[in-house]
Amino acid sequence: MNTEERRNYIEALRRIAVPVTLQSLLCSSFSMADQVMTGQLGSTCVAGIGLAGKFFSVLSVIIAAVASVAGIMMAQYLGKGEERGTGQSFYVNLLLALATAVLFLLGCLLLPEQIMSLYSTDAATVQEAAAYLRILGISAVPLAVVSMLAALLRCREAAKLPLAASIAAAIVNTLGNYVLIFGKFGFPALGAKGAAIATVVSQFANMCLLFVLYVRIAGREQWKLPFVWRFEREGRIQYVKILLPMLACEFLWVLGENIYATIYGHVGTQACAAMTLTSPIQGLLIGALTGLSQAASVITGKALGSGENDRAYRDGKRLILTGLIGAGILSLLVVVLCPYYVRIYRVEDEVRLMTCEILYVYALIAPVKVLNMILGSGILRSGGKTQYVMYIDIIGTWLFGVPLGLLAAFVLRLPIAGVYLMLSLEECVRLAISLVLFRRKIWMNQLS
Repeated sequence: MNTEERRNYIEALRRIAVPVTLQSLLCSSFSMADQVMTGQLGSTCVAGIGLAGKFFSVLSVIIAAVASVAGIMMAQYLGKGEERGTGQSFYVNLLLALATAVLFLLGCLLLPEQIMSLYSTDAATVQEAAAYLRILGISAVPLAVVSMLAALLRCREAAKLPLAASIAAAIVNTLGNYVLIFGKFGFPALGAKGAAIATVVSQFANMCLLFVLYVRIAGREQWKLPFVWRFEREGRIQYVKILLPMLACEFLWVLGENIYATIYGHVGTQACAAMTLTSPIQGLLIGALTGLSQAASVITGKALGSGENDRAYRDGKRLILTGLIGAGILSLLVVVLCPYYVRIYRVEDEVRLMTCEILYVYALIAPVKVLNMILGSGILRSGGKTQYVMYIDIIGTWLFGVPLGLLAAFVLRLPIAGVYLMLSLEECVRLAISLVLFRRKIWMNQLS
């Protein structure tokens, strides 16, 4: 890598990875604050919120997949300087994301009890989860808009704007949680429902602020985004070839994650609560390095769009090495700080012990998760050949993760940490396949 190429790489990381990482870290930090507040409501409430959040993650992942497709296409079209293709990629995917969000919202409003009863047999947990989900579903529409605007701004290397909007939204969410969960400043104490209301308000605040910021910078920089809401025949074929594997990949993955949550829920309410308490730590570690995944998609996508395949490969190797080093350091911090972290929750001692054990397992597997994130969500998708990642996820989740989780929980009857370790072995399978594909360079492709 020559001096100019290295300088361009570092500059791209600064403009994309750093803001995205800060955004994820701040959101995870506020999420931890939220978790601490809801953690004062007891194990049943914690478990209910965790299960409802797991179901809502289905929408989050699907929307993220659509935004990733838009990002892949916009990065390559921007690399070519094609404004019409950029606008086309944005608006088509925005309409798809909004349609998905509306359908999901209807499910949350009309069938929350039926949905949450699939996750747990404990009536109290199901009741808490359903009440939380009914309100949380309202945030589906602003989530779709925010995800698409953020993808566009990152491709424009203006990732600091989603960062600013998310900081403001996280502050609104945290303050709203404090006021509505515990009933401060004359408001009633709403518990889990208050947490859901705060989330909805913060998502709408995020959407409004990000839209205003985008309009301002688009006018100043004279960005053009032609409104084209459909593709021609050749474009539709190319779009479907990128979108369907991505949606199938993410849907099957998140379905597997929800089966994992169902396994935890049937192991017991305490086990489910312990898994929920690990979420902020997992979010912090992944959030600290998620910027590398976003940067990988944009950096390698633009290089492929301009026909510089060798540069895309070299940048990919540097991103993988950076992610490995960062994940190793953060895993050590998790091991050291775990005993102090669990003390802040008002839960049973058994739940604290389970939480620590799960986090030790997570620290072991986290570097593998991070590399899969950089390769699967970033590098391997940047050429538009999203079917490779779909096959990897199907093999990892459905041939290894789900069977191993069911075996560990219902046949071997292992404790929750053992169940988590067994099903996490699928990450190693994914990484092995991803590295082979990366080295063979078959992911490299230039969109027409």
